[in-house]
Amino acid sequence: MAHGIDSRAFFVRGEPVSGATQHHHSRGLGMTSSKVRKALIDELRNQGIRDERVLEVMTRIERHQFVEQALQSEAYKNRALPIGHAQTISQPYIVALMTEAVLGGGSPKRILEVGTGSGYQTAVLSALVETIFTVERIRPLTEAARTRLAKLGFRNVHFGYADGTLGWPTYAPFDGIIVTAGGAEIPATLIDQLAPGGRLVIPVGPPGAQSLRLVERTARGTTERDLGAVSFVPLLTGKI
Repeated sequence: MAHGIDSRAFFVRGEPVSGATQHHHSRGLGMTSSKVRKALIDELRNQGIRDERVLEVMTRIERHQFVEQALQSEAYKNRALPIGHAQTISQPYIVALMTEAVLGGGSPKRILEVGTGSGYQTAVLSALVETIFTVERIRPLTEAARTRLAKLGFRNVHFGYADGTLGWPTYAPFDGIIVTAGGAEIPATLIDQLAPGGRLVIPVGPPGAQSLRLVERTARGTTERDLGAVSFVPLLTGKI
């Protein structure tokens, strides 16, 4: 694979700077119930998420499966949670917002995710898109996510262990790209790997002053829109 990507296939990382209203549910296994998941989805709808496909998928996918057991009681609160290696699983609102933005009301067939993390965002995309390509620079995270998604039955995901700032040129172009870490600027390599009409969703800016950007590739170049202030883990080069 190009750029030394280790690939195997089978079916905050962020949160808004201002934070979001959190649920305060009873402790214990009730956190995994469909009622609790529905309450979270109702909150996302109230926060402005409008794509019912995204909301329906996030109702079905169990977020507690993507965090360690000690944090499962927190899984359906609208907040980011640690997953080790100085990384997080993104706040559900951010997952919904980024997914809605990359879909753009359409049905893209091929999406690249930069930053696999826990695999939760990957799973949400997998349930909505024909084929997902996801790249992670931290080997233990990509291995854990690969195992987790296989166990949960997701079969349309290609996993790569590589520097995500390089994208995945072997499989480019992509109809959409989601980046789950924030950098000082938008990597030109990622824009180059967008198909015509493709959409790139990426946090940009220094820590504490990031904004979520939507970049669309057009016949004349690109357009860019600000989706709001966010706080993400840093987008780093290399792999570990």
